[in-house]
Amino acid sequence: MDAATIRGLRPKLEKFLGRFDDCFSRSDTRSHLPIYVQGQLSDLPRKSVEPMALAADVPPRTLQEFLSLLDWGHGQMRDRLQQIVVEQHLSPHGIGIIDETGCVKKGDKTPGVQRQWCGSVGKEENCVVTVHLGYAVGGFHCLLDSELYLPESWAQDRERCRQAGIPDEMDYRPKWQISLELLDQARANGLSFAWLTFDEWYGGKPPFLRALAERNQRYVAEVPRNFHVWINPPRTTARPFHRGGRGSGRKTPRLISGSRPPLEVGNLLRFSPEVRDQPWEPYRVKDGSKGPMIWESKHRIVYPKDENGLPGSPLHLVIARNVLQPAEIKYLISNAPPETALQTLLLVGFSRWHVERCFEDQKTELGFDHFEGRKYVGLKRHQAITAVSHLFLSQVHQDLRGKKPGAHGVSGAHGHGRVGPELVADRSHLNPAPGKDRPDHSAGSAEKCSVTPQPHQANVAQTPRRRRPSRRPFSLLVERKLAL
Repeated sequence: MDAATIRGLRPKLEKFLGRFDDCFSRSDTRSHLPIYVQGQLSDLPRKSVEPMALAADVPPRTLQEFLSLLDWGHGQMRDRLQQIVVEQHLSPHGIGIIDETGCVKKGDKTPGVQRQWCGSVGKEENCVVTVHLGYAVGGFHCLLDSELYLPESWAQDRERCRQAGIPDEMDYRPKWQISLELLDQARANGLSFAWLTFDEWYGGKPPFLRALAERNQRYVAEVPRNFHVWINPPRTTARPFHRGGRGSGRKTPRLISGSRPPLEVGNLLRFSPEVRDQPWEPYRVKDGSKGPMIWESKHRIVYPKDENGLPGSPLHLVIARNVLQPAEIKYLISNAPPETALQTLLLVGFSRWHVERCFEDQKTELGFDHFEGRKYVGLKRHQAITAVSHLFLSQVHQDLRGKKPGAHGVSGAHGHGRVGPELVADRSHLNPAPGKDRPDHSAGSAEKCSVTPQPHQANVAQTPRRRRPSRRPFSLLVERKLAL
């Protein structure tokens, strides 16, 4: 990108930030937004309030008050960001992605900080954890919303919460409940998702999966290996069960006597002939910086065990194994219609790299984890502005690439449409044209292939849950220094 293009970004940024003018009731308060955003877009090594203020030749106290004291609507800013995504990027192939990230912090004053698992460093650490909802379609991705995960130790200490400005009505909620709140808010702003995807920490929560089904939301979820399913659902009965032949009996539905117990998905490859004897189907899931990434998979309709120990509604189960590292196996379930193609399920299930990339860019380029305040409202506003800065960069990147976000996307829930450039379909190596139960999804679906993996393909497409992503699928920032 040449110097003229860089200089041309200033009016583009001013016009973009103008969309958020009505989030501020006073012009002097509004004037702080471009200072903060330009600080995030700069090449400063540290992008907390003080260095950004000094670089802009304004008192640090001014930006501190802008985050924590001045009156403006960060919730309205979030709503406006989501409305922009609806206007310019909404697609019938869009994927919503739920994930969390941790930011290491010192001391005990940052809202929600405590020693807990921090995925960005892969161990327990003194950190703040936030839950996020992302959006991806084609080569475009952004973060739509975020919320602080308030640990139980904080929720039980209301005085500590008041000192941090955490509202009295904000209590401990499991992360999956927070993600539902983010999803409902996005839907209220006009966003819709053909699919939702998330990792096993959310997929292993049956109440979360039921809540999505009640919202008619299609999903492809990674689940833990101890997720219980039946290959063939056992019969149930509502007849009372009389223990020892006495009493009125238990009247709740139950499995008939002698029914086989469910199996953990992690044991299906060993103990289920229907799965064990099914041949592996290789797919080129994604082309990374070191070459194609080959996974092989098996697919089966299964019946999950519900909270009453009974078989639930049928779900797709996809078992995916890394060809180069066979010990790495993922278990994916989906409530998609039965005719949905395996390639589509794989594509959605392997799309979480989008949100991991958002986290990486926001932390390494925009200072997402550089927040040093002690107030909850300051943290929320910092996250909202960082999402705005990231959306601007995503749009600039897309404009420079000259690609439209809706041109390619994930197939719909019924298998129609085409998918983006991350997965490429070419089934000719192994089988003839797919039958009725396996619609063909070319130009983007997971590529079924017979390619011999190259030795340099060790890095897989999906970064493991407890590791920070180390590979960058494409460059988001137009320059490391934006000269604004």
